[in-house]
Amino acid sequence: MINWLRVALCVMLLILVSLALMPIQIICLWLDLRPRRWLPRYWHRVACLLLGIRVCVHGELDHRRPLLLSANHVSWKDILVLSSVADAVFVAKSDVKSWPIFGVLARLQASIFVERGQKRTTGQQVNEIGRRLADGEIVVLFPEGTTSDGNRLLDIKTSLFGAAASAIPQSPTGVVHVQPLAISYTGIHGMPMGRYYRPIAAWPGDIGLLPHLIGVLREGALDVDVDFGEAVDYDRQSNRKEVSRTIEQRIRKMLSDRLRGRAATGGTSATAPALLSQKGPQRT
Repeated sequence: MINWLRVALCVMLLILVSLALMPIQIICLWLDLRPRRWLPRYWHRVACLLLGIRVCVHGELDHRRPLLLSANHVSWKDILVLSSVADAVFVAKSDVKSWPIFGVLARLQASIFVERGQKRTTGQQVNEIGRRLADGEIVVLFPEGTTSDGNRLLDIKTSLFGAAASAIPQSPTGVVHVQPLAISYTGIHGMPMGRYYRPIAAWPGDIGLLPHLIGVLREGALDVDVDFGEAVDYDRQSNRKEVSRTIEQRIRKMLSDRLRGRAATGGTSATAPALLSQKGPQRT
């Protein structure tokens, strides 16, 4: 009974926050105002707080632009986690538009929707990603193309890195910076999560969205570690497959080290005001 009361309270508070911020975000999107980039960060921080998701950041977001973030993909919660620590837009499948709640949120965050398997529109989609990168926006790419069980990194699709190449002509320096990052769900109720409990956090895709959402709301108290790795400079001479291989290796190592407890401890809370400028791991 207490669990359901907490779920109801969380939902009500999140609706109130959404109603307060949504009109402002719609106006900013319509007029293409700068606040449209950072307003979602505050909404996602509130969402993480209400859902009981505690985010710990290790390393720092690269300050150079254009910047493409490449991350492993575990669940829809990855969006909440990453959006709470960086003013980013996401590359998502076109069918996400029709999802209840999440489709609306994706459009409000100005996500870039792609039609996978539609070769005739691939060039336009890649150019759109390139344009957004060149305009200074931080674009997040999930190169696995789907969600995993949270215990490993799936094979990544090298073709998705064509977005970085498309932004090179519009980059003032002729370089696009591709930064790897690893999202690791490591704790539940203050205890190590382990392989057995990680499906609570993961959403592999064969589980219904609504049941999984309700399960997360009822469970709460999840610890998530976000590790920022060393960026790779992508220029005209770069080989896409080599860059993607390097990014894959770095994500895989950060994820493996974090899940096995071999990575450096400590970090920065996602609610810290100076989060994006912090250097080195701290935790609150």
